[in-house]
Amino acid sequence: MQRPKISVIMLTYNRQELVGRAVESILNQTLNDFEFIIVDNGSTDTSGTIADEYAAQDSRIHVIHRQRGNIGSGRNTGLDAATGEYIAFIDDDDYAEPDFLEFLYELAKTHGADIAVCGSNKEENGAVSPNHIYAYDELFIMDAVQSADAYLRRIRYNAAMPTKLIMRELFDKIRFSNTGSYDDISTTYRYFANAKTVAAHGVPKYTFYRHPGNNSSAATKHHLLNPVQLREYLEAFRERTEYISGILPQLADLALYSEWSYMISMVEKIHRYGLTTCDEPLAFMRRELREHWNEFYNGIYTEGFEKEWMEKYVK
Repeated sequence: MQRPKISVIMLTYNRQELVGRAVESILNQTLNDFEFIIVDNGSTDTSGTIADEYAAQDSRIHVIHRQRGNIGSGRNTGLDAATGEYIAFIDDDDYAEPDFLEFLYELAKTHGADIAVCGSNKEENGAVSPNHIYAYDELFIMDAVQSADAYLRRIRYNAAMPTKLIMRELFDKIRFSNTGSYDDISTTYRYFANAKTVAAHGVPKYTFYRHPGNNSSAATKHHLLNPVQLREYLEAFRERTEYISGILPQLADLALYSEWSYMISMVEKIHRYGLTTCDEPLAFMRRELREHWNEFYNGIYTEGFEKEWMEKYVK
């Protein structure tokens, strides 16, 4: 039996009000040669039942029910079942444009890319708009160094797995973490660092739905920030710096800057909003930034506003 062009993997947990929209956005794709693996991550509402109902109507859908686990282990479960040439991930509260898969597949095939990336929109408070700098009508063909550089600079794309179509073979050696809350920040950079060719064309083909229950901004939005999540992010950034410095040493300085940049942004946020629950990670970040003041403050990547924050909150 010939394997499908794409395996689409979606993890769902207690999204009964939204999961149907996500599923239908995939079933309505202009590219039909795909399998859709839905991993029910121990839902206590009807999300799993809704997935089963769709599977009964469309043979391309395969539903896996499992006990509650973290996002990374759930995605790994989907990968274990996947047979496609390429892998795409979507989130159960988002939705894709009808030509989402076709656009990415043609982008990958045309340019012989291990990874293809499209742009995105965001839906918030009923309004849909292009997603910041990740929506653009321009094509970039990059090698591992160039694509990891763009990732670290937060231009062209971010860490979120949706919007990316990745060759199956990359997952044979790089999997998601089975622990922790945030798999994208801990893993996505590894795919770029190991890709021979990356094709990015920022036409928005995927929409991120921002709502109170959304988990993707928990370590950046002040009202969701807590010390456990912040420590987890800090550990992920440290691990990322070490990994990229090892595999792509020409990007070591940029990776280190990116880590310090995240620290000072969190220091500023904690002070601006008067957060009192993050004293321990705040002390750690200020200590790290003081210790590396000269390297960060006088670094070639450091922005003017970051220098101002250093003088105000760290000096």
